[in-house]
Amino acid sequence: MKTQDMNRDWIATAETLSRALPYMQRYAGAIVVIKLGGHAMGSDEAMASFARDVVLLQHVGVRPVVVHGGGPMINAMLDRLQITSEFVDGKRVTDAATMEVVEMVLAGRVNKRIVQAINAQGGRAVGLSGKDAGLMTCVSADERLGFVGQPDKMDVTLLHTLFENDMIPVIAPLGGGAAADETYNVNGDTAAGAYAAALRADRLLLLTDVAGVKNGDGEVLTEMTAERIRGLTRDGVIAGGMIPKTQTALDAIDGGVRAVVILDGRAPNAVLLELFTEHGAGSLIRPD
Repeated sequence: MKTQDMNRDWIATAETLSRALPYMQRYAGAIVVIKLGGHAMGSDEAMASFARDVVLLQHVGVRPVVVHGGGPMINAMLDRLQITSEFVDGKRVTDAATMEVVEMVLAGRVNKRIVQAINAQGGRAVGLSGKDAGLMTCVSADERLGFVGQPDKMDVTLLHTLFENDMIPVIAPLGGGAAADETYNVNGDTAAGAYAAALRADRLLLLTDVAGVKNGDGEVLTEMTAERIRGLTRDGVIAGGMIPKTQTALDAIDGGVRAVVILDGRAPNAVLLELFTEHGAGSLIRPD
């Protein structure tokens, strides 16, 4: 009986791989930017699973770019160092002391954890921030918020060089400024959208801690146009923390990204389910 069960499992696995072939062919050579949120990183097991998915993408011809956040890790380090934060309209003010912690956590601990996880699965990941090779130059998003940046100029030449050498960029959401000594903290979704637009990516995947965009009845909407997103926002259906994500999606699409997907990064193999299955795994947003 045990052998029969194992055979059924193997057959099911083979069928899944066979059905995925057209999707693998469709994405061969495509650039896919993946935003990995701090809440979606989860345990070491979850990180290892995500890393395997990213390495698999590369092995079937996709060109993945990982842009990560790290809000919970930043909060934990600020608490540990007893650095008190000020808030303006609910947003944290990033002063000089806070910026040091943000850069240390994002470009250091969090970035290298993701790089190591991908490399442990057989990939060749390279850790970067927007300050490297002028990838992202920022201006102040709001002077009241201190060193919080808005992407202004993008130069993705380095990323294309990494693609050509079969390397996977892992990018912390930091940017340089007009002055040589300026560093800006950028919202992770905003940074991912800016990289996706600059690369003319085929897909931008925003991995978060919700299943996707929901309608007024709490049901996940699997596919929408940009215009419908705007309508749902005007009607108050899309509200709270989902608004910045859908706005990032709209900005990315306006910038040339073919489609954006908001999906639950805590779900096992969410990236593979979205790209390589018919039903997908989240809310797909396309141009009108």
